[in-house]
Amino acid sequence: MPLAIRPLDTASAAAWDGFVRAHPNGTFFHLSAWAGIVEKAFGHTTHYVYAERDGAIVGVLPLARVKTLLFGDTFISVPFCVYGGPLAVDPETESALTAHAAALLAKSGASAVEFRVRDTDGPAQGAWMERPDLYVTFRKPIEADHDKNMKAIPRKQRAMVRKGISNNLTSVVDRDTGRLHGIYAESVRNLGTPVFSRRYFSILAEAFGPDCDTVTILDGETAIASVMNFYFREEVLPYYGGGTLAARGRAGNDFMYWEVMRRAAERGYRLFDFGRSKLGTGAHDFKKNWGFTAAPLRYRYLLAPGASIPDHNPLNPKYRLFIAAWKKLPLPVANLLGPPIVRGLG
Repeated sequence: MPLAIRPLDTASAAAWDGFVRAHPNGTFFHLSAWAGIVEKAFGHTTHYVYAERDGAIVGVLPLARVKTLLFGDTFISVPFCVYGGPLAVDPETESALTAHAAALLAKSGASAVEFRVRDTDGPAQGAWMERPDLYVTFRKPIEADHDKNMKAIPRKQRAMVRKGISNNLTSVVDRDTGRLHGIYAESVRNLGTPVFSRRYFSILAEAFGPDCDTVTILDGETAIASVMNFYFREEVLPYYGGGTLAARGRAGNDFMYWEVMRRAAERGYRLFDFGRSKLGTGAHDFKKNWGFTAAPLRYRYLLAPGASIPDHNPLNPKYRLFIAAWKKLPLPVANLLGPPIVRGLG
């Protein structure tokens, strides 16, 4: 039967998600809900399409166009997510979805298409390029036995988790995105990074329902660290998290990720996805200290004539002065200015 490329719509969303959940390379970030999230929270145009053969979905491509004056014009699969790219049952279908993205680029005037692939079978083909030297991801199986999970953490990091326990820190699970956002905003301001809007966090919680929660760490009655977690198949993904300055001295962040792991293991989840980090950063070293092995993310790019691979990350030297200045902003000012800027970073 011939292959047809069709746009995602309300009627096809359930079949799309069923395909993603069944595909061995499917990720939480391939789910159809991200199309509405990207449109509603950031105002970007989405181009989600699926490949159909004989009435069945045989491939999906979640794609959005991120176009701003500050950061250019790029098609990304998937913006604001760490994984993406086409999913297909065979090379023919994958080629058709890739060709569809290339055709969008050719007629749009955008500078690039970016596929945030996690699993690749080989080097990029044809005009597609890779950048394997920027991001890595950290994924590791976890056990049902808490003692085994604790003992799997290297000694120095395990001591930090035990420090949080001995400090009588506690954790709560809820859907309080307002409390989370307040802590997260302070944390990213201190790193010199623009913050997402509080509304974005609310949209995520609404879109994913029981597949999304917030673990918050309390020191007495004071919240000192918090993280939004996603759940997909047997995986838990702590995604947006941060801690106050007080959390550092109390081992709040260390205890927080242990609590995410412990609670997820109790619920039957068997893989902990620590997400991506940039090489040479403190976040990279923190995750490595937990005993996770880094796996390169070989993101793939198709460039328009004369364009270069997008490089909107804090390690880019041209952002050094901006980052230094941002760290000094009063928090209310950073929270006001951050969301309009971050919508272009994708």
